[in-house]
Amino acid sequence: MDIKRREVLKAGSGAGVLALAAAAGLVKPGEASAQEWNKAAFGTKSFADTVKALGGGGSTESRDIQITAPDIAENGAVVPISIESRLAKTQAIAIMIEKNPNTLSANFEIPDGTDPFVTTRVKMGETSNVYALVKADGRYFHAVKEIKVTVGGCGG
Repeated sequence: MDIKRREVLKAGSGAGVLALAAAAGLVKPGEASAQEWNKAAFGTKSFADTVKALGGGGSTESRDIQITAPDIAENGAVVPISIESRLAKTQAIAIMIEKNPNTLSANFEIPDGTDPFVTTRVKMGETSNVYALVKADGRYFHAVKEIKVTVGGCGG
C-alpha cells in the first residue's frame, strides 16, 4: 500500500468518526480540538517552575489526590501511573517527574461533569519523586510518590 494513500485513509477515517459524533450530538463543533500546547510549562526544570508556568503561585499537599503507580519500576521507559482527585471542581491534572530532563510529563484538562481520573505511561530516567498536581476551583494541590527505577528509560 502506498504511504500517501495510508495517510489519507488515516486522516479521512478520523475526520469521519468526528463528523459522525458531531451529527449524533455527542460532540459540539469546536469542542473536539486538542488543548492548546503550553510550551513554557513543558520546558520547565523544577516542580515550582512548572506550577508557575501552569498558572499557579504555589500548591498545597492534599490527601484527596491518589497516585497509583509501582513502588519499583523495572523498566523506566514505560512506567504506568494513574491519578485520581477527590477534590471538588477539579479542572486539571498534571504529572511531573522531578529528575527527568523536563519536569512536566503530562497535563490533562478535566471538563465539568467528568470523573477526575487519568491514567498513562511515562518515561523515567532514574529513581525520582513523581508529583500529581491538581487544579481544583482555581487553586493548586499536589501529592507526591517516590518511584524507584531499576532500568533507565530516558537514554539509560
